[in-house]
Amino acid sequence: QVQLVESGGGLVQAGGSLRLSCAASGRTFSSYAMGWFRQAPGKAREFVAAINWSIGDTYYADSVKGRFTIVRDNAENTVYLQLNSLKPEDTAVYYCAARLHFYSDNGDQYAYWGQGTQVTVSS
Repeated sequence: QVQLVESGGGLVQAGGSLRLSCAASGRTFSSYAMGWFRQAPGKAREFVAAINWSIGDTYYADSVKGRFTIVRDNAENTVYLQLNSLKPEDTAVYYCAARLHFYSDNGDQYAYWGQGTQVTVSS
């Protein structure tokens, strides 16, 4: 049974940083792509970043490029999302997701999801 558990969210001032973690278990994830998505109140879910676990190549939404970084730790079976230069518009619940093979920016393509972690950026 695949489990994804996010942590690391919180309240931070604009310009600050957070590091989100997604601990993955129940599968060997070398054939998977891991994605981060977010959903703000009243808005649709949106793609944030993704990484192909085996190759390590990364993909970002234009809105976060240059500010957010996604990495994976093979030993810990964990994917991290480093959030820098945070803006109030980054406020959302952030979700980790997994899909077999290669990344997609379409959340419907991901089979496994975590419970989400709240990120709130104050102005």
